[in-house]
Amino acid sequence: MRLTILSVGRLKKGAEHDLFEHYVQRARGAGQPLSVGPFKIVEVAQSRKGSAGERCRQEASLLLAKLDQGTQLVALEEDGTGLKSKDLAASIGKWRDNGVAEVAFAVGGPDGLDTEIGQRAQMRLALSPMTLPHGLARIVLAEQIYRALTILSGHPYHRA
Repeated sequence: MRLTILSVGRLKKGAEHDLFEHYVQRARGAGQPLSVGPFKIVEVAQSRKGSAGERCRQEASLLLAKLDQGTQLVALEEDGTGLKSKDLAASIGKWRDNGVAEVAFAVGGPDGLDTEIGQRAQMRLALSPMTLPHGLARIVLAEQIYRALTILSGHPYHRA
C-alpha cells in the first residue's frame, strides 16, 4: 500500500524541512517490511487568489487532481476526529489488509482545506484541537505515520 502526503505549499529549507524529512525517511524504512510504501510527498502551489474561499477551492482542485482512482483520502481538519496513535495504526493496518492501493493524507495551506476535500475524504482527522501552522502539521503527521508503522511492527518506539 502506498502512502502519500498531499500538501499545499512547500517547506523551505531549514529546521522544519529537516525534521519532516527525518520522520519521512524513518517511515519509509519502517514501512518496507510491512508492505507499506513507497511513501510519497506531493506538494501543490499555494493559491494567490483574492479571498480565502477562492484560494481553498483552487488548492482543492490541485490536490484532487493528484489523486488516483480509488485512493483512500484522509483530510487533516481542525474539526476532524482525534485519534490515538494506536487507532491510526489500526486504520493503516486495516486499509493495507483490505487491499487499499493508496492512502493520501491532505494537509491544507494557511486557509485550511476546502469543504470539497472533506466531502471526498473517507476520514477527517484532527492532529490537535489547537490550530497548527501547516509546516508543523506536516511534521506531526509524518511522525505519527512513522509511529503507526512502528506500532504495527511491534517496534518499541511507541511506549504508551
